[in-house]
Amino acid sequence: MTKSVNYLLIGSTEAYSGKSAIILGIAHQLKSKGLDIGYGKLLACTEYVNKLDREGDDVQFIPSILDLPEKQVRSPLLCLDDQTIQKRLRGEDSTNYRQSLKSYLQPPIGDLMVLEGPSTLFEGNLFDLSLLDIAQEIEASIVLVSRFHSVLLVETLLSAKHQLGDRLRGIVINAIPADQLEIVQSTVQPFLEAQGIPVLGMLPQNDLLRSVTVRELIHQLDAQVLCRPDRIDLLVQSLTIGAMNVNSALKYFRKGKHMAVVTGGDRTDIQMAALETSTHCLILTGHIPPQPLIVNRAEELEIPILSVDLDTLTTVEIIDRAFGQVRLRESIKAQCVQQLMTEHFDIERLMNLLGLEAVVSTH
Repeated sequence: MTKSVNYLLIGSTEAYSGKSAIILGIAHQLKSKGLDIGYGKLLACTEYVNKLDREGDDVQFIPSILDLPEKQVRSPLLCLDDQTIQKRLRGEDSTNYRQSLKSYLQPPIGDLMVLEGPSTLFEGNLFDLSLLDIAQEIEASIVLVSRFHSVLLVETLLSAKHQLGDRLRGIVINAIPADQLEIVQSTVQPFLEAQGIPVLGMLPQNDLLRSVTVRELIHQLDAQVLCRPDRIDLLVQSLTIGAMNVNSALKYFRKGKHMAVVTGGDRTDIQMAALETSTHCLILTGHIPPQPLIVNRAEELEIPILSVDLDTLTTVEIIDRAFGQVRLRESIKAQCVQQLMTEHFDIERLMNLLGLEAVVSTH
């Protein structure tokens, strides 16, 4: 007799909503309740395929943090790169992916298989692997992650409920700014609950989770490392531009925390001011090498200096985008996520909705 397995499909309303973080938090709590968990990521996006360093991807990172054996992990069923999409459009790929899905999930794994679904409600449609297609094919329950931009997110969630119907077991609102938490709790949550959309978690915005490594900035900016290449795993939590006079800059820098400071290669005064505050990385534009005294001081303070062949505006735009597209790759972030989910996610309610029972007694 084939073993019956529950499937929990985690989707999102837009890319970079925090699906991986939510999966990590849910799976961690379910494991601590004695449940045997499997993990799979169904669709890998182009970015995953083109990544120079695949090591940090969720497909390896999540199982390693959860300590899952290889047999309980599934690699992506399909990689959505340009070549794959064009073959489908030209009719050269007529694979029935809904059928492939069933063999992909064999043999069954554990008590619950947690699957990372598409990034939006329509991604995967071309291959009959949209969130709803997958859920219907394997009779999965869906939890939807939505990043908070404004209270208008209720419209997106009402539309999702309309589309996904009873498959939608609940939602998680992620990255809520501190000044919006109260309105989400007092207004948005009761409204959604009244519409039959269980709000399983409301996670506050967190600077650590938004942070990017200096390594990632080097990759994104195609930067040259001028000193301390051994410190490029430092996390950058904020971005500051040093374009003003040095007194204003100092005041500005003192407010920052774990900053990347972008300034011209000729601004020695600003560079020195930045090094004496909470700077994790100095980024010099204009391809002008820094003075030896700056390099020496940065060496002493263990702060990497990067040189970019870009103007300040382009540099800032690229770094801003990096903050908006953060991947979960560092164990310190994993610990942070687990803590946040323990505090702000109702795991008991999810288990009830899924008909799961704890295998071990929890304290």
